[in-house]
Amino acid sequence: MKYFDVKTYLKEKKELVDKTLDNILPKKDCFPPQLHSAMRYCLFSGGKRLRPILVLAAAEAVGEDQHKLLKEACALEMIHTYTLIHDDLPSMDNDDYRRGHLTTHNVFGEAIAVLAGDALQTEAFSILSETEKSCFSPEIKIKVIRLITAACGSRGIIGGQTVDLESEGKEISMELLDYIHSHKTAALITASVLTGAVLANADKDQLTDLNNYGDAIGLAFQITDDILDITSSTEQMGKTVGKDQRMKKATYPSLVGLDEASRLQQELYKKSIDAISSFDEKAKPLREIAKLIIERKN
Repeated sequence: MKYFDVKTYLKEKKELVDKTLDNILPKKDCFPPQLHSAMRYCLFSGGKRLRPILVLAAAEAVGEDQHKLLKEACALEMIHTYTLIHDDLPSMDNDDYRRGHLTTHNVFGEAIAVLAGDALQTEAFSILSETEKSCFSPEIKIKVIRLITAACGSRGIIGGQTVDLESEGKEISMELLDYIHSHKTAALITASVLTGAVLANADKDQLTDLNNYGDAIGLAFQITDDILDITSSTEQMGKTVGKDQRMKKATYPSLVGLDEASRLQQELYKKSIDAISSFDEKAKPLREIAKLIIERKN
């Protein structure tokens, strides 16, 4: 592969994802306008589009044309955005800012925010289940839906969020902390990687390797978030920093200290690279994304 600039790659893929999202999501004036405005507000208020880009990059690594997967990739971003809207609610993490903007419930009220999150999740699965205009068979679509629902349900994101809330202010074990973050954060990242792989018709060994890659970068992503909550600023992060400590949340730095958290972060990065060592240069974006995850500043 010729010289690869990961920032250019991410910018180009983000533009593709944003354009596709704009086309598939109901417009603001679509009735009821308040609901659709709230859905679009959070979805288009910034964001790296990491999860849909991972769908595309994983498919590329296996050898599939990324343009065939754009709608499915966008569905992962819609699910991610729903989790952010709900995570920010006063009854959850009670955040006022997300990506440098007021959180959805602060602009539209809690009820509309809850409904906007619900609607984004529902729209996402409508897209994932579409077969008439799809490049993929119903069997492949069902396989993808099953892996995403597993990542989102009580044994995935929702389970992780539940244990996270229950653990506030308590001393917990490393095992339980790993459970929280591997489910609350890493599960959807791994599902994004596997979605691209399954749609690209990856073989069993490739799926295993990409699953291991996704697990490693997913947990590394959360550890980076935990570190940045201590070392970064609200301006850099686009959300309130220092909240984990104030709310006595279970984090890697709080449990093992910053130095050990950084060591774990580097260890997971190495695991992610080792996991896809059998892939050729087409996996270069995945390798560079893993590096970017642990080096990011927001």
